[in-house]
Amino acid sequence: MKAQRFGLVCAVVAATVGINSPVSSETLTEALAQAYQYNPRLMAERARLRSVDEQVPQALSGWRPTLTASGNAGYRHIDQQEDKAIDASDNLFNRRVNATIEQPLFRGGRTMAATRAAENSVRAERARLWSAEQNILLNATTAYVDVVAAAAVVELQIRNEQRLGRQLEATRDRFRVGEVTKTDVFQSEARLARATAERIRAEGALEAQRAVYKNVVGVLPGAVSKPPVPTPLPPTREAAISGALGGNPDILAAEFDERSSMDDIDFVRGELLPSVSLVGEAEREWEAAREGSRFDTLEASVRMTVPLYQAGGTYSRLRAAKQTAAERRRLMDQARRNAEEAASQGFTNVQTARAATKSFVKQVQANEVALEGVKREADVGARTVLDILDAEQELVDSQVRLVQAEREEIVASYELTAATGDLTADKLQLPVEHYDPEAHYREVRGRWFGGSSSGDVSSDFRKP
Repeated sequence: MKAQRFGLVCAVVAATVGINSPVSSETLTEALAQAYQYNPRLMAERARLRSVDEQVPQALSGWRPTLTASGNAGYRHIDQQEDKAIDASDNLFNRRVNATIEQPLFRGGRTMAATRAAENSVRAERARLWSAEQNILLNATTAYVDVVAAAAVVELQIRNEQRLGRQLEATRDRFRVGEVTKTDVFQSEARLARATAERIRAEGALEAQRAVYKNVVGVLPGAVSKPPVPTPLPPTREAAISGALGGNPDILAAEFDERSSMDDIDFVRGELLPSVSLVGEAEREWEAAREGSRFDTLEASVRMTVPLYQAGGTYSRLRAAKQTAAERRRLMDQARRNAEEAASQGFTNVQTARAATKSFVKQVQANEVALEGVKREADVGARTVLDILDAEQELVDSQVRLVQAEREEIVASYELTAATGDLTADKLQLPVEHYDPEAHYREVRGRWFGGSSSGDVSSDFRKP
């Protein structure tokens, strides 16, 4: 009964919602696919992940050699003097080129620590992308359901206004023959004016929801229909909390952030240790001392640097890194609490909305029967026009509340799905090419050269 009632209203308003709309999504699945592919915020989060991916090759560069070259040229005038007399003089055009290669051998463990920190930062950012994907899909779902509900309310208010218009004409006819009083006519006119105001308000709410939909999905809604409740939902509160603690992306992001902060401590501590590197240098110099001369120099050495005192800056960074790790650990604990709260609250909202929907279905059925009874009683003079108007208003109000309750049930179900980490394009089986968060990482992890990669500003500016 519930699904038939709301579904029928949605079918009636489908054409109304699609008026003046461009080619756009009709089902929730199509709307979510549109948002998944083209939502700017989600695309920005993907770009952010690709940027964080680059921290790994940056850290790995600590294992690799560096090669530099330099050169200089200049004019040199030499006077050779003995006993205050100039024996000889030269005008030399001195040139020199130099190439140096340095291979780190030991950096106090900083390269390994930086690599671990970068890897954990990438994992944390992947979890944040997962969370952003869920938020976008939840926003798109909410916007879609809000349009469906708002359109259903508009249709209910339109039908109520039309019914009250016919009621007013009938009352005027009865007034002309003396069956009712002028008061009855005024009461009918007042109810019609109220219905007109409610219809206008509902149409404004629908336009507002259409704007929200376009902001999230990227296009205006077309012909929409009531979406199904996602299945399966956690059967118990304990199952919902367990699913959230094991699969909520915000918890994973916080855990990897905490690990990265511990690696940062090791990195700063490595600055207090000696560093060793192998250095090779080749140099050629022309006309260093006399015209036409040339000197070639090859040199190889092992360089060891021992930090003795850095004005206290390194120790300050070490203390700061430890405090950051303490902060991240507390934030990890808070993320678990937040996930548990979201799952518990989501389960409660689903149960509450489901029970409210059943109650409103019964209320609508009772108001329908009551209205018919009031009309029959009015035919024999036992009820007044006002009684009919009140009964009709009670029915419309209960129908609107039913629409709103069903909206709450659907949205709460998707919120619970997001709390357990299951509101993703993969889990929902959206008909799109799923974004691979590891593809760019594999592309750049071991790269030694090149200033561009997939998804940069030259390739990622797509429009729906």
